[in-house]
Amino acid sequence: MLQVTSDTTTIRTIAVIGSGVAGLTAAIYLGTLGHHVRVFEKSRGPGGRMSSKRVSGSSADIGAQYFTARDPDFLAFLELHGKSEAFGVWPARFGFQDTDNSWQPFPDENRYVGIPRMTAITRALSADLDVQAEVRIARLIPQGVQWQLECTDGHNQGVFDRVIITAPPAQARDILEASGLDGLAAKLAKPVEQILPCWAVAAHFAQPPTDRFDAMRPNAKRLYWVANNSSKPGRDDSGQWWVLHATPEWTTANVDATPDEVCTELLAEFAVLTGHNAEPTEMVAHRWLYARSADGDKPGYLLDQDKGIGLAGDWLAGGRVEGAWDSARKLVAAME
Repeated sequence: MLQVTSDTTTIRTIAVIGSGVAGLTAAIYLGTLGHHVRVFEKSRGPGGRMSSKRVSGSSADIGAQYFTARDPDFLAFLELHGKSEAFGVWPARFGFQDTDNSWQPFPDENRYVGIPRMTAITRALSADLDVQAEVRIARLIPQGVQWQLECTDGHNQGVFDRVIITAPPAQARDILEASGLDGLAAKLAKPVEQILPCWAVAAHFAQPPTDRFDAMRPNAKRLYWVANNSSKPGRDDSGQWWVLHATPEWTTANVDATPDEVCTELLAEFAVLTGHNAEPTEMVAHRWLYARSADGDKPGYLLDQDKGIGLAGDWLAGGRVEGAWDSARKLVAAME
């Protein structure tokens, strides 16, 4: 765990841009060190890619499907600063399709989900934080050794000693370039190229479309991942909600397709995969322009100590949910 001491000589005001796992982790650790922290979130509430979409009578996790915890400190952090009842093990049957189209089980490890939806985790982590929702930060304006934050509406959102940006790399680069921080922005050129998009579809079926697995990674042209969202703990659905994620390649080629076109294409391949041809009773599509990071060198975090600007996120630390936490805690340790 991050070592927290009580000898901080200067109480700082720190802005955190983004309220996904990385942003909330940074805010929590900074708060335990005695700093005044404000989190700015462009959406209606915290979550980032730990996102769920409201659907009839339920919700469907359209972003991160689950997370693992290879470092026991990560689970300890979630239990201490969130709520232990906000997440739990997903006792699902996971399978992947090999190149010869044979099915194999996933490696055996605990996979965790939010209860009753993925956003329960970030809601719990943000409960005691100062989160300003529906505020999109456009640029940072130097004020001596401090930074004034200006939102896209042109309003001054306050002056801060330090700023941490946890937005996806393309959005982070836009903020840095608009702030005249071209040197730091240039370091994001490769991470921007490595971020992969993803079309997601949530579809409801009155009858189970398959009983092979609860979650599958098929060897398919369009589908990268399919999962029975209703099999997750805490879901009390009538029928089953299934979440379908498109491959990065198909999404890139169809990034400007309409939601109806995406639903038609992905559900057609899902029908071939499962042999279930019944039409869903409801479906909804969501486009993630910044879904996950491709493999490559990951520095963990970025920090300009002289300017007091740091960047953290899963895209800097392996692309996993746990990576977002690890990136943020290491950044905070480096800033102190």
